[in-house]
Amino acid sequence: MALTFGDLMIVAVLVALGCAVTYISLQRALRRMISELRQSTEERLSALTSSLSAAEKRVAELSLSPAAMPAARTEAAPVLKEAVRPQKEKGEEVAPEMLVVIAAAVTAFLGKKVRIRSARMLQSPYEIVNPWSQQGRVFVQASHNLRSRG
Repeated sequence: MALTFGDLMIVAVLVALGCAVTYISLQRALRRMISELRQSTEERLSALTSSLSAAEKRVAELSLSPAAMPAARTEAAPVLKEAVRPQKEKGEEVAPEMLVVIAAAVTAFLGKKVRIRSARMLQSPYEIVNPWSQQGRVFVQASHNLRSRG
């Protein structure tokens, strides 16, 4: 059974038509997926935005001075002011108001009343590392002869 030129043309047209139909259907499916993904992304973004604004409001509430805080939140303040004795280190002392804010934040996070026993300011990493000693360590490390194992 030999195929004629007309039969080959019909097969070629059918293949091309099948490719076109497949391309169009895949394009529609892709557009649908893109719109669904865009919608879910917008929903997630709006949910994140609302939770971020709620968190910002909560932080604003917690950063208020103790006198301006609601009565329910200030009941832990007298205990904290009596119990906390800030340590002086290099002249930097943690303010009592800051301790109250820290205690309120930890109380809100844990869901139970906390008591801060001590607090002190830490040095920044740039104050701890002396550039001269760091350069000396780099020099010593670079001077070691490394044997290549082959």
